[in-house]
Amino acid sequence: MEQILNPLQTSLGRLKMNSPVTVASGTFALENLDFIVQEHLGAYVCKTITRYPKKGNPPPRLYETEAGLLNSIGLQNPGLDKFIAEDLPILRKTLTVPLIVSFSGASLNEFEQMLECLENQEGISGYELNVSCPNVENEGITFGIDPDVVYKLCALLSPLTNRELIVKLTPNVTDIGVITKAAEDGGATAISLINTIWGMAIDYRNGMSMLKKGIGGYSGIGIKPLALALTYRAAQAVKIPVIAMGEFITGRMLWNSFGLEHL
Repeated sequence: MEQILNPLQTSLGRLKMNSPVTVASGTFALENLDFIVQEHLGAYVCKTITRYPKKGNPPPRLYETEAGLLNSIGLQNPGLDKFIAEDLPILRKTLTVPLIVSFSGASLNEFEQMLECLENQEGISGYELNVSCPNVENEGITFGIDPDVVYKLCALLSPLTNRELIVKLTPNVTDIGVITKAAEDGGATAISLINTIWGMAIDYRNGMSMLKKGIGGYSGIGIKPLALALTYRAAQAVKIPVIAMGEFITGRMLWNSFGLEHL
């Protein structure tokens, strides 16, 4: 019988994928897999984990705008130890597609410690370094806005793993190309972008923010043009793969972005 080839089959470095479509970190709980065919995904990206558990920000931390969603979740997660002990075994048992573990640290040393722990675990195909969090070694400035810090982080971690090392970049920077090139020069094997952009909503009745923390992250259909522009600039700056995120609402929008309007 003649073998039917999958026209969407692709690769991310050494990682073979059924399609170029993955789920964005934090947007797709395991129970959502009941509603799709797993093999239609290229990979599954878990919600970002941190070294220690985080309760997240106080409510209200979600607000629906006229064209998108504001969130201020605060990286709520069970922490590295509980993830390894409880979540990872379930992911290994449930997933039939590659698992990419998204994680973030408060310092270069914490990133290194987390990677070393994850390297000892089976069933992980790659990592997504979430550099959108404050760097306590640098007066709380976000990792991902400083190309020197991004380079140092990637140069520190890349020799420690043969798995895919993806850097998730924030759009809230002056020149995304400079940050992207720093990640590549440091040894990152791929880039993912964009994370949410800064956003805010005000209650006209009292002048207060709709989010307890004030400013949050904006996602939704409105950020797609920005995401495409930054993805384009990032792809021009590096030779490594670039994974685009935000904001695909329908399959037609996704295909059109790939230039597959005829499908």
